Amino acid sequence: MGWGQIGQHRKHSQKGGRKVGRHKHLWSYITKYEPDYFGRKGFTSPRSLKQKINVINVGELDELVDKLTVGKQLEKKEGRAFLDLEKLGYQKLLATGKITNPVLVKVAAHSENAAKKIEEAGGQILRRAEEKSEEDEKTSAKS
Repeated sequence: MGWGQIGQHRKHSQKGGRKVGRHKHLWSYITKYEPDYFGRKGFTSPRSLKQKINVINVGELDELVDKLTVGKQLEKKEGRAFLDLEKLGYQKLLATGKITNPVLVKVAAHSENAAKKIEEAGGQILRRAEEKSEEDEKTSAKS
């Protein structure tokens, strides 16, 4: 570097203050005092922050009805089994599989094919707006 006289820059590191030896002879120091030294930090992409959607298929509804019947948790409305998928932790109903029993299903979102399959089996899909209007009709009929 050409620093001239003895002692110039002797007390100052040439490495720019890097923390050398962290992968080698200072490894025990890292594991004891700075366990979070290595690893990712900082920006989290918005895609990973998206809410996860729980999905259930039409083919699984018969099994779900059987499980709830055994556990004596199944509600019946209009002579058909009533499934509130929102309370059970599902946000969307998809059309894979077959259904044989007529079922009333309350769900936030569903595919068109799922609705067709449930209607062909004699069931019905209820949405929040439809259920509120039914409740309003019942309360107006009582008064």
